[in-house]
This record gives sequence, structure tokens and C-alpha cells, in this order.
Amino acid sequence: MDSKYSADAVAAARSLQIFTLIYTSMATFWLYDYACSIREEGIFLLCSRWNRVKFLYVVTRYVPFLLFASHLYLNFVPDETSNTCQFINNICSVFSLISIVCSECFFILRTYALWNNNKVVFAAMLSTFAAVIVGSIVALFSATATAPFETSSIPGITGCYQSSGSVTLFVPFLLLFGLELTLISLTLTCVIRNWRTTNNRLYVVILKHNVFYYACGLFFSAVNVLTSLLLDYAYSGMFQDFQIITHAILATRMHLHLWHTDRNRDCALDSISLSQLAPAAHIESA
Repeated sequence: MDSKYSADAVAAARSLQIFTLIYTSMATFWLYDYACSIREEGIFLLCSRWNRVKFLYVVTRYVPFLLFASHLYLNFVPDETSNTCQFINNICSVFSLISIVCSECFFILRTYALWNNNKVVFAAMLSTFAAVIVGSIVALFSATATAPFETSSIPGITGCYQSSGSVTLFVPFLLLFGLELTLISLTLTCVIRNWRTTNNRLYVVILKHNVFYYACGLFFSAVNVLTSLLLDYAYSGMFQDFQIITHAILATRMHLHLWHTDRNRDCALDSISLSQLAPAAHIESA
């Protein structure tokens, strides 16, 4: 970087370059994952019946393409203004919220199935989830309204970032951390209650998926809370959409695995309803 630019301008420019590199890598990985699973996905889309979970799958799978298109435009198109950055960032925030809400819905339904369709547990999960969504929307868009977007003063550096006042962007990830902690607690409670009495394959698959998904969610939520509070420039938000994409990949991959596992099984299942999650009816005992 030219010495005529301040250290602050150089640091901001480097953060934008690293952010763009990370986002481009995420888009490449997403396309690679899509190419690797296209055969299994094609079978699922053609052979499974339409229900709310298949709709969730389609939204979770394809909304990230819109998120990547919007964000890569923001990262690579030069001469953005602060208003343009804010407008496109708001669009990206909407796509991010849709993606993470759909991803979490998969595992709320799975946890509901693990709890044998317990209405009280389901109501508690939905009310907590609704509070997280409302709190996240308020935090995201209030931060966007109060924190101005800035671009680099160095020629050739594209992209923009929120400078001051964006510290409240940690709030959605703190709320998500609380939600994931609640859901993994419910799942582990099921493990403790049923590990001696249940040996059904689908039940075990769902338990393993849930624990791994929630553990990843807790880890990335903690990382995003810390980076939002401790880092400056574009560094503060560089892992936020990484978490969104990771959730989407895990949710769709795990649902494909569950669907194909259930489709290929030879045993009859009875007790916990999987009508929302797989083509068969039940999964408690073989």
C-alpha cells in the first residue's frame, strides 16, 4: 500500500480484501458442495412428496445463492456509495435471516419428533425461536440504520464495511447461542432418557445430527459474538455469513442423509412420527 495513505486506511483496505477472499472461498465451497450432492438431491426432489419440510429444504438450499450473488456484487463492484452499501446489505440481511430461520426449523421439528410430539416442548421451542427472530431483526436493522457504511479511500479496493456503532451486531448471534443451547439441552435430555431403550437406526441418526448441528451452532455463535465485539473494520463481520452458510449446508446435507437412510431401510417403524421429516411414518422402535 502507498505510504501516502494513513495506517487506518491501509488497515481498512486489508480487512476488505480479506473479507472478499473469505466470501469468495465460501461461494466456491458452496458450489462444490452443491455439485457433490446434486445426484442425491435430484433423487430427493423427484421422489419425495411435497410437504412443509421439503419446502424448507428448497428455501434453505437455494436462498444462499441469492445471498452470494448480492454479497459478491457488493464486494466486487467499484464506486459504491454509502446508500448503495446500506441497501444491498439490507437485502443480504433478509436472505441471511430467511436461511438461518429455515435451517433452525429443520432441527426444531426434529427435536419435536424426538420428544414424541410433546406439545408443551414444541410451544416452548416456538416461543423461544420467535423471540430470537424478533430480537435479531431489531438488532440487525437498527444497527444498519445507525452505523454508517464506509468504503476504502485507496483506489482499486472494492467493498464497504460498517465503521462505528455496529457493535450491536453481536446481539443476533448471542440470541442464537441461547437458542442452540436450549435445543441441545432438550436433545441431550432425550439421549439420557432413551439411550438404553431405543436402538432404532433413524432415531440414532437424528440424535447424532442434532448434537453435531447444535455444537457447530454454539461454536460459530460464540466466534461471531467475540469478533463483533473485539474486531474492527470488515473483520468484525467476516464470519457472520460463514455461520449462515455452514448451518444451511449442515441442515440440507443432514436432511438428505436422513431421507435416504429412511428410504433404504427394510424395517417397519412405529411411534415417533416422521411424516414431516422423511417418507416413512414413524421411528421410535423397530
